[in-house]
Amino acid sequence: MKPFFIHQVPSDCKALIKRFYHLQSERIETYQLFEEGHEAYLRTGPHYDFEHYKQLVNEITQAFSGISKEVLEIKAKLHRDFDRADLSEHIEKLQSKEKQKLELTAKLQLAKQQAQDQPEDDGCQERIQEIIKNKEALSEIMQDFKYDSEECD
Repeated sequence: MKPFFIHQVPSDCKALIKRFYHLQSERIETYQLFEEGHEAYLRTGPHYDFEHYKQLVNEITQAFSGISKEVLEIKAKLHRDFDRADLSEHIEKLQSKEKQKLELTAKLQLAKQQAQDQPEDDGCQERIQEIIKNKEALSEIMQDFKYDSEECD
């Protein structure tokens, strides 16, 4: 059996969709690691261990970049090879929301540190609401993708 490399995108529709779902799972795990790392960073306050956190951010960025690159390859293949512009469009929307989620997560992490350093500031709640709205939008896009991709089964 030929080993499966990250850069090797499957060639049939069903396998592409399965790989896409796997990549989304990897994103969720990466976010969990990012959150756990940030919580560990906050525990080092008030003299924060920024070097370890910076290393974590670098690793997380590389992971997200690799996932996004492969998702974009799947998007292109679905559109080009399988004439599934609908699925390709869902992935495009999802990528946009994932980018927004990462930006909001970074803002939330800053807000959490500010809340820890300055408890009287309530900016954290606003960031949490933005994240919740973003996660709801991501969930809707995934539901649309799931519904539309059932034709490949």
